[in-house]
Amino acid sequence: MKADLHSHSYYSDGKLSPAQLLLRAKDNQITHLAITDHDCTMALQELKNAKFELTLITGVEISCDWNSKEIHVVGLDFDLEQNQMNQLLTAQQAKRKHRVAKIDQRLVELGHTGLIQYLDTLPCVSYTRSHVADFLVEKGICKNRQKAFKNFLGKKGRCYVASEWCSLSEAVTTINTAGGIAVLAHPGRYPLSKSKLESLVADFADCGGGALEVIYSNIDPHTQQRLTDLTKTYSLYASLGSDFHDSAAHWMDLGRIASFNPETKKNAIWLHPRWHSSIS
Repeated sequence: MKADLHSHSYYSDGKLSPAQLLLRAKDNQITHLAITDHDCTMALQELKNAKFELTLITGVEISCDWNSKEIHVVGLDFDLEQNQMNQLLTAQQAKRKHRVAKIDQRLVELGHTGLIQYLDTLPCVSYTRSHVADFLVEKGICKNRQKAFKNFLGKKGRCYVASEWCSLSEAVTTINTAGGIAVLAHPGRYPLSKSKLESLVADFADCGGGALEVIYSNIDPHTQQRLTDLTKTYSLYASLGSDFHDSAAHWMDLGRIASFNPETKKNAIWLHPRWHSSIS
């Protein structure tokens, strides 16, 4: 068994179609895949009646606010048709469109037009700042994504617009209500001190969070061990996923992550009592 429980299609900020993701997963010998697009499940809706040679697990990655910081929570193995979940995702997508519209206004004031028309050519339904960065690069306004964020889209950028996400508690509660399991995504990537990270994990557990992502692309052994220790401290399960977006990013790929060691495997997310999908 080889699982990757965090990946993205072109319906959010990935580069591959859902079908291409499945083909890449098959080529990489993945047996269990979760497509976890940002605030949308369009890829899963598209694949609902398709036949494929692996187990596809329902997934989404919800952007939320915790103490004025953007945090991502992956929802796994939930009911795709559940009303509260779909209402939340619709609201999140509307917030994304509103944010992009405000960024566009600021770009126009600087003499840079065409963002909305560019976005309309893309298949995505959940716009991100990465899409705006790609526009700035394609138009020759910025050399690369890093420059786009530094000069325009980051907190000190000329076109920065703050996000207005749902709360951490709302994201977790909605996932649980839909019968799924809430996973704190890539916890070691947030710019938090050790004590702040533990506070985040504690709050996540208190509001009903189910698991921590303890293995993901480019995680160092020290962080992996610390996150594994936190699962024990707060009675959380362990999850893993590459956070794959783009085959051009050579430092990550679908399934190119470590496996659980024998001890962590005893606490794997698929042992959670709410897990429904077949996995072993």
